[in-house]
Amino acid sequence: MQIPNAMRFNLWPRGSHLRGSILYFCLLLSAHCLLSAPFARAQDPEPPPEPSIEEEEKPLPGDWAVALLDKIANSPNPEARDGLQRVVMAVGPAAIPMLEPALQDDRTAEFAAQALAFIGGEKAVKLLWGLQSDKRDLNLRRFYYGALAEFEAPEADETLLEVVKKADSELDRTVTETAIVALTVRSNPKVLPALREAQESVKDLVIRLDLESAVEVIEHRAKQQPGVPTKSGGSVESAVRNYFAPALDLPPEAAPPPARKPVPAPGTSAKPATRPSPPPLDVKVHIENIALSPDLSRALARVIFEDPTASAAYDIVLQKKFGEWTVASVWTGAQVEKTLPEPKPVKSKVATKS
Repeated sequence: MQIPNAMRFNLWPRGSHLRGSILYFCLLLSAHCLLSAPFARAQDPEPPPEPSIEEEEKPLPGDWAVALLDKIANSPNPEARDGLQRVVMAVGPAAIPMLEPALQDDRTAEFAAQALAFIGGEKAVKLLWGLQSDKRDLNLRRFYYGALAEFEAPEADETLLEVVKKADSELDRTVTETAIVALTVRSNPKVLPALREAQESVKDLVIRLDLESAVEVIEHRAKQQPGVPTKSGGSVESAVRNYFAPALDLPPEAAPPPARKPVPAPGTSAKPATRPSPPPLDVKVHIENIALSPDLSRALARVIFEDPTASAAYDIVLQKKFGEWTVASVWTGAQVEKTLPEPKPVKSKVATKS
């Protein structure tokens, strides 16, 4: 065994009387290493067998996945949560087994419930249905009510109307508001009498205003094409604009007059004065991003609705049916009020006498 130069100064003291003992020690050390090597190799444990395919697919023990989901879903950066939602939509139903345990953890339950509503389908809705009896103070049942918007069954209307009727006893106003939005997505004119009755009986002023808007939206769509499903034009963009059509249409008093060919007066070539058309309402709807499901039959669109007073973000889930994109559910997001510029004071001209 060769001793490094850095160690020789300390292990090789001066004087020949110690050299023999040190050399003997080195020989013993070498012999020990040689003799113990086979024994050590014999005692080495056998390498573990390679895991099977089934074992490789099993998740690692512990709640590391939920903890990671918590860090992303509850990040102070909103882009992290929004990006994760689009990832879940892109994964589709295959993400449900991972979302189910996250639904049981208070840190990630809200995100998991929202993701299940985005994914849709029988298994996801079954998990959301169970949230009606959830004992935690998280009010997660609103995600079930929002997901009912896409189910064409009378039972869905009955469930949503029952939520609206209990608005004054509901501790979380967002539960009632989600049910009202779901009813506007469905736009079944048969619920109008019940909504008007609730509008008269509910004491919560905010909910009453929401019900007033819902009645106007459903009436608008019923007058457009009564009894005929509204076509979206085959694209996600057309379906989104169709949902916001009641807000994008001009009111009757602001509608421009029908165009007609000007006729000059007899004996003159002058054109008669025409009524100027009013400026269009400054309402904008634009889509920021779209995430598609693996089979390309479902989409999640982040939509910004903007008017001169405020802007609001929406997450809109769309489903393709018979080649047409239709709105499946609508989820309201952050709303930001705009600061309107103060009108400039008008300077009056005062005539002065010279």
